[in-house]
Amino acid sequence: MQTVFDRPVDPGLIQRSLADARSGSMWLDLPRPSHPALTEPTHCDLLVVGGGYTGLWTALHAAERNPGARIVLVEADRIGWAASGRNGGFVDASITHGYDNGNSRWPDEIDTLETLGLENLDGMQADIERLGLDVDWERTGMLSVATEAHQVPWLRDAAGEGQGQFLDADAVRAQVASPTYLAGLFSARTCAIVHPAKLALELARACTQAGVAIHEHTPVQALSARPGGLLASTPGGVVSAERVMLATNVFPSLLRRNRLYTVPVYDYVLSTEPLTDDQLGRIGWRNRQGVGDSANQFHYYRLSADNRIVWGGYDAVYHFGRRVDPSYEHRPQTYERLAAHFFLTFPALDDVRFSHRWAGAIDTNTRFCAHWGTAHRGRVAYVNGFTGLGVGAARFAADVCLDLLDGTPTARTRLQMVREKPLPFPPEPLASIGIQATRWSLDRADHHSGERNALLKTLDRLGLGFDS
Repeated sequence: MQTVFDRPVDPGLIQRSLADARSGSMWLDLPRPSHPALTEPTHCDLLVVGGGYTGLWTALHAAERNPGARIVLVEADRIGWAASGRNGGFVDASITHGYDNGNSRWPDEIDTLETLGLENLDGMQADIERLGLDVDWERTGMLSVATEAHQVPWLRDAAGEGQGQFLDADAVRAQVASPTYLAGLFSARTCAIVHPAKLALELARACTQAGVAIHEHTPVQALSARPGGLLASTPGGVVSAERVMLATNVFPSLLRRNRLYTVPVYDYVLSTEPLTDDQLGRIGWRNRQGVGDSANQFHYYRLSADNRIVWGGYDAVYHFGRRVDPSYEHRPQTYERLAAHFFLTFPALDDVRFSHRWAGAIDTNTRFCAHWGTAHRGRVAYVNGFTGLGVGAARFAADVCLDLLDGTPTARTRLQMVREKPLPFPPEPLASIGIQATRWSLDRADHHSGERNALLKTLDRLGLGFDS
């Protein structure tokens, strides 16, 4: 069985559309203030390792909780250079990577988790407004679309469970005009869009204003305990800290015990040149909502502030050995596939060209949403495993980490989701064999009316199944 995305597209159109696309995240094409590298030993109450969303929210909220505390944040490269500057800019309310994933794992907590997720999104918007963060925030909602007949009942059932408004083919095409859309589900409150790099940079600015010392180009090489605290070794000097929060996500953990829990999966993205009013009018995309389709191998897309279409997803590529390597970002066959799918979705935009192409590594675990832990007698906290839906969840995760470091139980730390860990991935070559077999099975399901094969059914029974 073929899907709509298996239809042929003129190879010449694909090549012309990609001819001038630059390698690198569109979001990072902006002035970025620099922060000095650490050059001497220092002491702090809290050391945050990692300058992405999770680390920045942790440092900011820690400073607001304890105004007199000495807080240091170190980043091995630049603020927001990795996942925080490369993602699609979707800020989803879900902290469980979607209702279905959360409900399958924590059915007794799902109502609480959904409430906490929406409160977190509202709180993030309130923080942005309170602090005056210039991040192109738009609370425009999320449109999930069916591009295959078997996906239509999924959206209708989701609407019946209160997850949004069901739209038939005519109604969804009135929102965004694509011949591939057979139905839609619109959720008005559960998603915002944001400029992802601006969010990281503005959070860093707010951290600095709150008294946080930020050091770029300062990798932590080792972490060890000492009486009464911890020592973090960097090329510029040792940081002695009372508490440490590790926000390294996809990169190898400073805690060896934690390294088998996540693997890096590469996601690929294109962005168009700014669309003209005429081009936007052809597809009727007036309300600026985020859009995603409903397959296992799904696409996500949105408009930027200057009306570029940011178009990503579908291929999720794991490379043997768990490495994060810049060479993996160069994958012409994936960019060509994404371009083909773009023109199948929007044939009226055959004169549109792509300005940028890029990729980034997503940290995923076997439950496909964040997991937490502590070490060194509760003086170290960490979180990993956002699986590509961390722009909003990172703020919630940061607050959980601060709660864990405080050592006082809260409604967040009492959650089964927080107290449990996922199963680790096996070592190579078993990890690669299992991941590639799962990817093949998900592709097969997409091509067989969503029917899950024996492997996927087994993973579902073991609590390891993924249903995007």
